Amino acid sequence: MFMQDREVLSLFDDWNKALKTLDSSKVVKLYADNAVLLPTLSNSVRHNHSEIQSYFESFLMKQPQGSIDESNIRIFSEVVIHSGIYTFEFKNPDSERHVKCRFTFVYGLIDGAWKILEHHSSAMPE
Repeated sequence: MFMQDREVLSLFDDWNKALKTLDSSKVVKLYADNAVLLPTLSNSVRHNHSEIQSYFESFLMKQPQGSIDESNIRIFSEVVIHSGIYTFEFKNPDSERHVKCRFTFVYGLIDGAWKILEHHSSAMPE
């Protein structure tokens, strides 16, 4: 299944829409069963759905919404790498208002659907 750049960007949109629901289980469904998450706001690497969901339960309390500032897409036959810079705006008044981060999503085609295999997000060292 060959993808276009706009389709890769739509995978990010799907992830961002899942964040908007504030339902961690909807976010986790976008990750492969054996996905790895290197999250922005945690020192712990997450290795499975349970650990990834635990991270997002906390992260979603900040009511995040991401926007892409820089996008780099590389498309292979059954793997897509999307990296760049994104900014998170937080609606929760107890959170920072925005955080700029570097990101990498690695997507794999699993049973006909694109799933996140690996996701790395780290705050900019400003």
